[in-house]
Amino acid sequence: MYFLLTYEVTSNYEQARAPYREQHLALAKAAADAGELCLGGAVAAPADSAILVFKGSSKDVADKFALNDPYVINGVVTRWAVRQWNVVIGAYTDITTSP
Repeated sequence: MYFLLTYEVTSNYEQARAPYREQHLALAKAAADAGELCLGGAVAAPADSAILVFKGSSKDVADKFALNDPYVINGVVTRWAVRQWNVVIGAYTDITTSP
């Protein structure tokens, strides 16, 4: 199953994230290396949110990431949510497990 982790970020996001960026990217790389994080990045123009796509057996994989993310811990992310995402078509489609 796939899960979308969405972040709403502070108005000065690009400056506020700077002290925590290396830690955030290390966490993201570890999740990607573990096969949990498929895609992730900030939304541009304006930079007011970010979206990360996780793969796992439950939403816990995305929840765990957010709860350990320096951006969340240090207030760069003002609100976050996890929702199941039913992929219908594309490179990550697995028709054997799609609802």
